[in-house]
Amino acid sequence: MKLRIATYNIHKGVSAFGRRARIHAIKEAIDLLDADLIFLQEVQGQHDLHAIRHPHWPGQSQHDFLAGDSHHSSYGMNAVYDHGHHGNALLSRYAIAASTNHDVSDHAYEQRGILHSVIKAPAADIHCFVIHLGLFAASRRRQVQALITEIQNSLPPDAPLIIAGDFNDWRNHLSTSLYEHLGVREVFDDGQHRALHSLLPLRKNTIKTGRTFPAGLPWLSLDRVYVRGFAVQQAQVLSGAPWNKLSDHVPIVATLEFLAPVISDHA
Repeated sequence: MKLRIATYNIHKGVSAFGRRARIHAIKEAIDLLDADLIFLQEVQGQHDLHAIRHPHWPGQSQHDFLAGDSHHSSYGMNAVYDHGHHGNALLSRYAIAASTNHDVSDHAYEQRGILHSVIKAPAADIHCFVIHLGLFAASRRRQVQALITEIQNSLPPDAPLIIAGDFNDWRNHLSTSLYEHLGVREVFDDGQHRALHSLLPLRKNTIKTGRTFPAGLPWLSLDRVYVRGFAVQQAQVLSGAPWNKLSDHVPIVATLEFLAPVISDHA
């Protein structure tokens, strides 16, 4: 089974300071991706002020609007304010069997969550985690540790797994922990087998990532996709038009192939 997936921080569907609505153009661009799974961050579940300011603002939540008739959606509300709320979302061509949002806010000034959804794909159930980590390094370390603990405690060690989103980890300090504790691979990292099986310790600078921020000239690796139970056939950062005008991030798209578990003759 092959999967086409994407991750994208949509900046709440508006330009800087909310002066221009871009949610309709974002929907058109996302539809053209033809992705089976789309991991979204900064998704506006409700925004009363934007609805008043922009005449064509969608009458439904952004995750439902972007899902349309082709995808199911799940949403994790993280930041709540007087005029609305926003968080992470997952769009899936396959049925979503379950969804839970884990609050990993590290202090009062940043509301962060990890959305865990279980997808009923034809080959197997796939555990999808949509991530948007904090702006401070210490917060990100604690949030990733919370993610690792949750996965280790609630999932079988060989469960198919996709973790994607905005990690805000421009120095690539978090990949090592995810590799070592969860057995994942970042989709741009073609040297992971060599690094994992080397006699030398796995170092952060041996793990490749894609550059996704800022959208006009991407040079920081903020967005990531980590997988387990899949072979990575292709991974690409979508820079240039139209993506450089829609958000402050550009998306990552990857094609994955499900790896069937090896069954022993003595099982």
